Amino acid sequence: MTGQDAEETRAEAPPNDAYRPSLLFLAVVTVVSAAADLASKGWAKAALSGADKGRAKSIEVIKDHFDFIYTLNPGGAWSFLRSLPENLRRPFFLFVSSAAIVFIVSVYRRIHRDQWAMRWGLPLALGGAVGNLVDRIRYGSVIDFIDFYVIRNGREIHWPTFNVADIAIVAGVLLMALDTFLSRKTRGGSGEPVPPAEPLTASPAPEAPLPPGEA
Repeated sequence: MTGQDAEETRAEAPPNDAYRPSLLFLAVVTVVSAAADLASKGWAKAALSGADKGRAKSIEVIKDHFDFIYTLNPGGAWSFLRSLPENLRRPFFLFVSSAAIVFIVSVYRRIHRDQWAMRWGLPLALGGAVGNLVDRIRYGSVIDFIDFYVIRNGREIHWPTFNVADIAIVAGVLLMALDTFLSRKTRGGSGEPVPPAEPLTASPAPEAPLPPGEA
């Protein structure tokens, strides 16, 4: 092999320092968010379910706006599909949760170095998905306990009760949306700014031919 051939081979070889997202970072953020969710649910079950005295209770955090109250949600986020029969609902949500976990991990392995929002968003969403999946395996439902509401004309209007896993999932989705927005500001996600479009200028109109004899 000549020296020139060796140089061409080295030039064509892939770089050794190609970016690979840290699986340790994915695991740490996922475990921390899932642990925070499961710990808060354990507290809610012990403090609010009424298992010790047979009667559920609530804790007022902000009067007329924010309570902690124990509920079991057999459906999805914000009680989605909770009326579906149990023999269909449970396997459906177990499948969806498992598929979401596999999808998130596969997407994480392909992110680029400059995708900081996606690097945080995916493990947050994964931790929330794991926390809710553990509930579905243990109870067939998800523990919700965060209750926001307002009072209008003497009537309480409640936002659907949710949990820490839902907060992590929403935060993760918002970060992923931010990453999509930022990617549109770059060319092909390479980090290079998209050059501004050149202004359109009107072409000069062709001059009318002079009548014969005036040329």
